[in-house]
Amino acid sequence: MYNKLSLRTRIFITMILIVVTASVLIAGVTIYQYKEQAQDYHRADLDRKENQLNAQIDYILKKTTWEVKTENLKYIFNDVIYEISDVLNLNFNIYDLEGNLIRSSKPTIERDDLVYELDQSVIQGLASSSTRNYVERTKVAGERFRSSYSYILDPKFKPIGILNIPYFEDDTLYNTELKKFLLKLVAVYLLLLVLATMLAYVISRYITRSLKAISEKLDQTRLSKRNQKIYLDDPSEEIGALVNAYNGMIDELDKSAALLAKSEREQAWREMAKQVAHEIKNPLTPMRLSVQSFQRKFDPKSEDINKKVNEFSKTLIQQIDTMSNIASAFGSFASMPAQQNETLNVVEVVRLSVEIFNEDYIQFISDEEEIIVKMDRTQLIRVVTNLVKNATQAIPDDRDPKIVVNVYAEKDNVKISIADNGIGIALENHDKVFEPKFTTKTSGMGLGLGMVKNIVETYNGQVTMSSVEGKGTVFTISFPKFKDRDNTK
Repeated sequence: MYNKLSLRTRIFITMILIVVTASVLIAGVTIYQYKEQAQDYHRADLDRKENQLNAQIDYILKKTTWEVKTENLKYIFNDVIYEISDVLNLNFNIYDLEGNLIRSSKPTIERDDLVYELDQSVIQGLASSSTRNYVERTKVAGERFRSSYSYILDPKFKPIGILNIPYFEDDTLYNTELKKFLLKLVAVYLLLLVLATMLAYVISRYITRSLKAISEKLDQTRLSKRNQKIYLDDPSEEIGALVNAYNGMIDELDKSAALLAKSEREQAWREMAKQVAHEIKNPLTPMRLSVQSFQRKFDPKSEDINKKVNEFSKTLIQQIDTMSNIASAFGSFASMPAQQNETLNVVEVVRLSVEIFNEDYIQFISDEEEIIVKMDRTQLIRVVTNLVKNATQAIPDDRDPKIVVNVYAEKDNVKISIADNGIGIALENHDKVFEPKFTTKTSGMGLGLGMVKNIVETYNGQVTMSSVEGKGTVFTISFPKFKDRDNTK
């Protein structure tokens, strides 16, 4: 669905999604950071209170007149436990080493939720702790609590009891600050969203404006008319490259159109020649029959001999006039152009000739950029187009077509090969393919390959053929390369 949207819409949606995604990620990171800060605060606050309480307990144990041992802890902290709780504003409990409650700073009326016997997991956790401190975290009615457990030591650092500090994690302040920050963040990102929407609209229109102009030109491009190039003021690098590619294509298209026009004119000339030949044959038949009939019936002694001679002559003159009119009309319609010995780049001429067909399965290959020969450009185009056309007609409909045209240099010669994957030519017909009027097609006069051979040999070249029946055919043309006498020794 997204790929079916226009480029302008996709740019617009993408920029909006970037802003929304960034805002969600920053909000998530902020919430996580606030929670981490709250946990660090509670951990440090509990440690601070525990250190203060331990200092008070150590002070009491040093001043007491009771022997410092587990059994006397309930007497040592009988009343002083409330004083410590008031001074430190902290509730705490004292257990013996087996987990039984000895004293609590809570008043009796508030002891309903007090644990009178510690769970064995707490005692084991405290015993296995390397820091001699164990913290248990619980959650009750949606509220989080910490319970810190540590040993009470006698002057000889021997454990005589367990000190418990219950701690409530009050996140009210942090939650309030977090809400304030998120509200400010939402306001900022709403403003950014509005700005991003406007910016996305402007950028998408700017980018797609040039592409729309190119698209309109492409829609208007036709092989049969003069196409206009695109000129943009200060385009971006990518759009500029695209415009240059389009303008280059227009130049190549104009060249191809000119070559195609030439090819079409030559095809019209060939069709006209066949039509003329047919029209000339029509009067020849009655002329032949008239002559034969006159030959059989001619009698110089016949009384109406003059009348018969006049009729015979009139018939012949009428048919001769018909052929003369046909010849005159043909002569005024088209004439074979004079041969021009031009200095040509064979690679470029052949490539343009192949592009006329505009078929993906026709591939042009050349390792050279320039190979110079001296010959008639039109004649060379006729040779290439004729061979490529024959190759396309030789490929059956049930086969994926493939035609490869290769131009390469070999010593002092330039070679052009046209290979196809068609039905091939039977072995018994290999010696006949260049003979005039020989053809294996259901249509045509069999003059194409004969014409190709005559043109090639006119320029001291040669054309060869190799074919495997059922697999394909390769025609190879060889011309001598042009040598500049001023640059040769």
